[in-house]
Amino acid sequence: MNAEAKYASATDLAGSNGEQAALHNRGVVLRAIHRGAPISRTEIARQSGLTKQAIARIAEKLIDDGLVVEARRRHGLRGQPAIELEINPSGCFSVGANIDRDHLTIVAMDATGAVRGRVHHESRFLMPEEFIRLMRDALQGFRQKKIIDETRFAGIGIAIPDWLGEVPVIGFPAAYHAWTDFDIPAALAKLTPHPVFIDNDANAAAAGELQFGLGRESRTFFYILASACLGGGLVLDGQQHRGVAKMGGEIGWLPTGTDPGGFGGGVQPLGKIVSLFILYDFLRQHGIEASEPKHLLALDGRGKALLSQWLRQVSVHVAEAVTHVGLIIDPDAILIGGRLPVRLIDELLLYVHEQLERSGADYPPVHRAAASEDAAALGAAAMPLAHALMLRTADAA
Repeated sequence: MNAEAKYASATDLAGSNGEQAALHNRGVVLRAIHRGAPISRTEIARQSGLTKQAIARIAEKLIDDGLVVEARRRHGLRGQPAIELEINPSGCFSVGANIDRDHLTIVAMDATGAVRGRVHHESRFLMPEEFIRLMRDALQGFRQKKIIDETRFAGIGIAIPDWLGEVPVIGFPAAYHAWTDFDIPAALAKLTPHPVFIDNDANAAAAGELQFGLGRESRTFFYILASACLGGGLVLDGQQHRGVAKMGGEIGWLPTGTDPGGFGGGVQPLGKIVSLFILYDFLRQHGIEASEPKHLLALDGRGKALLSQWLRQVSVHVAEAVTHVGLIIDPDAILIGGRLPVRLIDELLLYVHEQLERSGADYPPVHRAAASEDAAALGAAAMPLAHALMLRTADAA
């Protein structure tokens, strides 16, 4: 089954001084260090409500376990300089993979969220067997280069779109239905004894943003993932929200009713208007071939003009979606990331802000996500790390 996970909210920084709460308190201290590092033991005690003696015991155990290091002494305060704590980058490692209809990205990450290694394949409609072969090669490469320490390996995270083998997208081959019944955890179990965590790509991207991106500033946000297709992930008060049927955040199915021309008019799902595959098809209809994000950055003058035309057209629909999400959720921010190149996300945001200001409607701040191109892979790698560091509770697949 897929890994179910909820990130710790601010209230999870409250500790318990009861004797039966050792594991909970360990997690509280780890979360405080992860979010606030460098941070002193006194500051952790103040945030958590735990006694200084309890913090001292937990911190020493975390240092002995190699998860935390004493970073430096903070001077300039009265009394003895405070010794500050940080997460040990080599305390644990993970691998995250994002498999999508147009690529496979695999990253190796340390405990602080820093990427130690990356393998990327631009490949349309990669089949399951090839995915497993490339995963095996990447893991072997990471081990041989000593990028990951097998004794401190927290596991593998997989970010994969919902209904990968079912949703009919442009160029969809019949053989791609093989993904529908493919057992990813069972296949990966032959490569590693470590746990495997699975979530959809948009949720994974939002998870990575929560832990290592703008989530440190915004605790309630909606993440729009613009890749081969369109997806969304929702974070409420520092916790991911997937809904009863695990459909929370599926912005690709959100109907939009406005039409600036060029899309046939009428109400359409946002995912049938905005995505990389749809952009490639738009350019192809105008005689321009592009099949990878990097091709979009190498267009000639005419191609760039068409690209800007498309971004302006879809900005109307994105602005409409932003308004709807803002009214329903009232988030701190809406973030846009994914495989759409950063420069193009920035141009799209410029047009979206123009549309929102022109409408006069109230809307939340809209920003580019901190992690864009590899957002889903980074979020996938964050899942096993979060489990190991007790940043959230999760069950492996």
